[in-house]
Amino acid sequence: MKAVVFPGQGSQFSGMGRDLYEQYPEAKRLMDQANDILGFQLTDVMFNGSDEDLRRTDVTQPAIFLHSVALAAVLPDLKPDMVAGHSLGEFSALVAAKVLPFEDALRLVAQRAQAMQAACQEQPGTMAAILALDDETTARICQEITAGGNVVVAANYNCPGQLVVSGSQRGIELACEQLKAAGAKRALPLPVGGAFHSPLMQSAEAALAQAIAKTTFSTGICPVYQNVDAAPHRDADEIRENLVRQLTAPVRWTQSVQRMVQDGATEFVECGPGKVLQGLVKKIAPEVAAQSAVVA
Repeated sequence: MKAVVFPGQGSQFSGMGRDLYEQYPEAKRLMDQANDILGFQLTDVMFNGSDEDLRRTDVTQPAIFLHSVALAAVLPDLKPDMVAGHSLGEFSALVAAKVLPFEDALRLVAQRAQAMQAACQEQPGTMAAILALDDETTARICQEITAGGNVVVAANYNCPGQLVVSGSQRGIELACEQLKAAGAKRALPLPVGGAFHSPLMQSAEAALAQAIAKTTFSTGICPVYQNVDAAPHRDADEIRENLVRQLTAPVRWTQSVQRMVQDGATEFVECGPGKVLQGLVKKIAPEVAAQSAVVA
């Protein structure tokens, strides 16, 4: 069975999507439509923007979403049996599963990004990658630091031995110190604009919930393995609720891939910019095939 997975923030690069735009009429149509919907030339930033331009949350998220969906649209043999997306990538997965049409998903991605940007300004924070320490120790130390008044939580369960924590600036500083002392091989602060997938995103959650309430969701044509519980979903109401919860809950990517393999996935295809997810899949489930989506 084929699992198609879609990347999230961090996979962007300058020049992304230009080849699709120039070679495939359907990709060009979607990208031009996205510019019209968003009210600015997103493609200009994608094709010519600096790394700094592309790091802005309100640019990065629609750019990665658009690249992923445009690539999926020009792949006639993609035909997923199941889908999942890492954080933002969950919206690309919902388009692939026909839970959301492209236009509605793009609007939600843009609103989500703006809400997250606003939350970052209201509640400044950051994230760090913790390498080679067990999840239980990381979670325990995060809980102790948070109990002491500095928010830090486990945010992304990326693969065994790689967990990202998220929280206040001071919370992350303390976590890096204490997790290294507890045996982490490395504790690396990440160049991100805020404390994503943490309680500091609470205001963004409220804003996204309002936007989702006004959007029509359909039953999926294949299961969507959602970040919040690593379980398959087709029901529109369940998917809505999980999308809102995702902003403050951890991304359970390790558990999602394990569940997809348990449910029969033998091949993973990463559809979008970069190769981050196929690398994670190979570490989580080395027995399955993992590759990038390739256009003819």
